[in-house]
Parts: sequence; C-alpha cells; structure tokens
Amino acid sequence: MGATPKRATIYFQPEIHRALRVKAAETDRSMSELVNEAVGLSLAEDADDLTAFEQRAGEPDLVFERVLKDLRRRGTI
Repeated sequence: MGATPKRATIYFQPEIHRALRVKAAETDRSMSELVNEAVGLSLAEDADDLTAFEQRAGEPDLVFERVLKDLRRRGTI
C-alpha cells in the first residue's frame, strides 16, 4: 500500500454488504482490499476516459443525423 491507509466510514446497502462479506471470505481478502481495488479500477477507468477525451478534443463534431444517413446509404444499418 505504501502510505498509511486513511480511515473512512462507508454505508452499503444491506445486500451489497452481504455480498462483499461473502466475497471477502471466499477470496481470503479483507473487505477493505476489495473496496480499494474496486474504487481504484473505477478511478483508473475515469482517468482513461478523460485521456481519450483530451486526445480527441480537436476532432470535428459529427451531426448524428448525417452519420446515420451515411450508414444507411452504405448499407451498414
């Protein structure tokens, strides 16, 4: 982990809490490990999305109707 972990109080829906407890027991991992991994993956996905957005920011905007018309013309849909 590196740095000293920080403590937080998180409230789960009962069914999510139950599933998390079961998964922790089945995988011999702590609930904290599972939650940290899930949050880390979610944040990494957000970072990937932002990077892709920044890389494509200079591309021209496409009008949906024109794209749809072109796809129909080419027989794609």
